[in-house]
Amino acid sequence: MKKILVSTALLAGVLSYAGGFRVSLQGVKQLAMAHTSAHAEDASVAFFNPAGMSFIPSRLSISVGAFAAGNKVTFQNTNTLQSTETDNPIGTPLYAAIAYRPIEKLSVGFSFSTPFGSTIEYPSDWEGKEMVQRLELKAFYFQPMISYKFNDWFAFGASYIYAKGDVKWDKAITQFGGELNLDSKASGHGYGFGFYFRPDPKLDVSIAYRSPVDMKAKEGKATFKFPTASIYPLLGLDASGKDSFTATLPLVEEYTIGLTYKITPKWLISADFNYHGWERYSKLTLDFGSAPVGNQPSDPTVSVSPKNFHNTKTFRLGTQYAFTDKIFGRLGAYYDESPYGDENFIPETPSYNTYVVTGGVGFKLKQFGVDVSGGYAMPQARDVKNANLGFYGQSTATAFYVGLGLSYNPF
Repeated sequence: MKKILVSTALLAGVLSYAGGFRVSLQGVKQLAMAHTSAHAEDASVAFFNPAGMSFIPSRLSISVGAFAAGNKVTFQNTNTLQSTETDNPIGTPLYAAIAYRPIEKLSVGFSFSTPFGSTIEYPSDWEGKEMVQRLELKAFYFQPMISYKFNDWFAFGASYIYAKGDVKWDKAITQFGGELNLDSKASGHGYGFGFYFRPDPKLDVSIAYRSPVDMKAKEGKATFKFPTASIYPLLGLDASGKDSFTATLPLVEEYTIGLTYKITPKWLISADFNYHGWERYSKLTLDFGSAPVGNQPSDPTVSVSPKNFHNTKTFRLGTQYAFTDKIFGRLGAYYDESPYGDENFIPETPSYNTYVVTGGVGFKLKQFGVDVSGGYAMPQARDVKNANLGFYGQSTATAFYVGLGLSYNPF
C-alpha cells in the first residue's frame, strides 16, 4: 500500500501562520506607525514591552482594539499555466490590555492578544489538494505582567505567557478517493521581559525579548473519510475512521529594539528592529495513535516533515504629527523577511518577503482616545521549487489591514 505522507508544516501555523507568519496587529496606534514599539501613551504598550507600563502617564490605563485582515494567495503552475486563487475569509485579530500603578514605582498589567491565526482556503479540487484544501488557525496569548521603575529614566518589566490555540486542516487523499481532517488543540508556556529607557524627554528606547513557546498538542483528532469501508482496516481504523495524534510545535523567540524621538513638540519618528529565531523550525514530527500514515521506516505511525527555516529580520520606520492637541496623523513602512527559500515553499503556510505601508489618525478626547489605522502589504512573488513536496510554480499574494482602537486613561 502506498504510504500517505502527512506534512506537519500546517500544524506550525497554529503558532506562526497569519497570512504567512506572525501577524503584526497588536496595537492600532502602533500599526499606523509601522507597528513600532516604543510608545508608552496607554496600556497597548504592554504586549510590546511590559517595562513600558511604568512610563504611561496615567495610573490606570485600558486599551482595546480589533482589526479586519484580508489576504489572497495565487499559485500558477508554470508548465500547465493553470492558476489557483484562494478564497480566504476576513480575519479579525483582537487585543486588550490593562495597566495599573498601585504605588509610584510599581506597575502591574495584563495583555490579551491574537498574534497568530488566519484561514486559508483553496478550491477543493486544486492541484495541491493533497497538501491542503482548507486550513483554519487560531491562537491566543494571555500575559500577566509586572514592571518596576528604578528611577525617572529606567524601568524593567517581565511577563508570563500562556498560549492556547487550535487548528483545523482538510486535505485530499487521492489514491483512495478520500479526505483527511486534522483537528487539534495546543497549549504552551513562555515568558517575556524588557527594558524601557527615557534618558531625555525627547527620547524613548525599548528593548524587549519574547521567549520560545513549545505548544503541545496531546489529544489531536484525525478523521479519515473514504468511499468504501474496506480501506479502514488497512490503516488499523474502525468504521468511524478516527485516530489520535500528538505533536510538539515550537514557536520561535523574538528580539526587539525600538526608538522614538521627538524632533519637535508636535513631530516624532519611531524605528524598530525585530529578530526572529525561526531556525528552530528544522523539522516537525507528528505521531499518530495507530494509522501507519507516516514516513519513518522504523515507525510508520510517525511523520517527520523537514522545515529548513532560517532566522529573519524586520525593519520598521514610522512617524506621527500632532495637528492639534487632539488630532494626530501617522504614517509608516516596514520590510519583513520570509523564513524560508523558494525550495522550501509550502502552500499551507505561504510566506513572502514583504513590504508594508501603513497609516492612520488618532483623536484624544479628555481621558478617551480613538485610533484608526490601516496597512497594505506587497509580498514579493516567489518561484516555488519544493522538490520534497513535488510542488513547482509561481506564487503571489496581497494583504490589507484596517483597525479601530480605543483607550481610556481615567486617572
